Amino acid sequence: MFILNITRLYETNRDSFLKRFLFSIGFIFVVSSIFLDSPQRLFNGIYTIITCSDRLITDYVQLVGFGATFLNAGLLMMISVVILHLSKAKISGMAIAAVFLMGGFGMFGKNIANIWGIIFGVFLYSKYQKHSFSQYIYVAFFGTSLAPLSTELVLWKADWGLAIVFSFVIAAAIGFLLTPISNSSLVVHQGYNLYNVGFGAGLIGTIVVAIMGSFGYEHTPVLIWYEQHDIGIIIFIYLLFILFIIGGFLMDKDLINNYKKILKRSGRLVTDFLALEGFGVVLFNMGVLGIIYTSYVLAVGGHINGPTIGGILTIVGFGAFGKHVKNTIPITLGVVLGTLLKIWNINDPSVLLAALFGCGLAPIAGQFGLFYGMCAGFVHLSLVLSIGSYHGGMNLYNNGFSAGLVALFLIPIIETFYHKRKLKRE
Repeated sequence: MFILNITRLYETNRDSFLKRFLFSIGFIFVVSSIFLDSPQRLFNGIYTIITCSDRLITDYVQLVGFGATFLNAGLLMMISVVILHLSKAKISGMAIAAVFLMGGFGMFGKNIANIWGIIFGVFLYSKYQKHSFSQYIYVAFFGTSLAPLSTELVLWKADWGLAIVFSFVIAAAIGFLLTPISNSSLVVHQGYNLYNVGFGAGLIGTIVVAIMGSFGYEHTPVLIWYEQHDIGIIIFIYLLFILFIIGGFLMDKDLINNYKKILKRSGRLVTDFLALEGFGVVLFNMGVLGIIYTSYVLAVGGHINGPTIGGILTIVGFGAFGKHVKNTIPITLGVVLGTLLKIWNINDPSVLLAALFGCGLAPIAGQFGLFYGMCAGFVHLSLVLSIGSYHGGMNLYNNGFSAGLVALFLIPIIETFYHKRKLKRE
């Protein structure tokens, strides 16, 4: 009876149901934080997260523990849903991806203080264009990939009062410019990079860091990484995704056939699984991806910490908007192959993140097949591990920046050989 009522609620008021679902995921992380730490430690942890530098790679779990990290991530997800509601944005697969991505990066780099300048800048752009903010809201969410820049500008100068104002103004200016730059970025990679705004943000971050360098700013590589196994957290993550799978089965009577339909899609932008196949199979797809990539991290000797949970949640979120098992695994296999032939280890922090976030190139595998997907992952590994120095770790979507360049480089080559072979077969 309960499941029947849930299904009826979804069918009668789809947007309201999906907002409640997304809000509840954030709420689960917030409630979990209460059981993980005392109120005093949670408060101190949030204060530390807000006031510390959070350039790549800064694992909030290593800084303050899982309690405050989960609290920050959960609050970001809930805030995102509230913004979606206030802007009257229609809940789509992209909305699900955006909310999960906000929560994922709430584990390393984004916090409840450093996102607002970017969001406000996009809001100003919408007013300048005399359009509804809902039209640009996803650029606002994804654009917070440059949130560490806001924090860094505050910490760069001694006078905090003046620095906060200066940081907010610069972040708002960046947010204002991000929409037109992101729109043009889509043309560059032709929709084969799911992290489109990450590519645009990488360009902006590179330019801004270069300008800051001319005024004396110096950046050094950052690696703050939690290296322990917390069995309770691992069980929590698995249970969450198992519930997604069960929920998918209960909500979609024709789940297997609908899932087969998802697996046939390339995932190239814009492919909204929610609009095409419905929420039940999307929930199932998200759960399957979550279990597979959590297991991958553990299988290669990685740790379930802030950045890896962030990567897993990002993959899960995009399970509603372009990613599935068939188009993500080839990218990961390409990264794994790269570690066997190159100088890095498969469980190095940056390599783990390349395997997780490199799935932004999933449409290449979806469109052209296993071999070309592996080629994309192989090339991506080399590029992403060298490109972070250009933006100084200010762009959290470092893999999105790299993926855009990989797509720009590979797609013309792939299309040349792929179409020739296709014509031969025909």
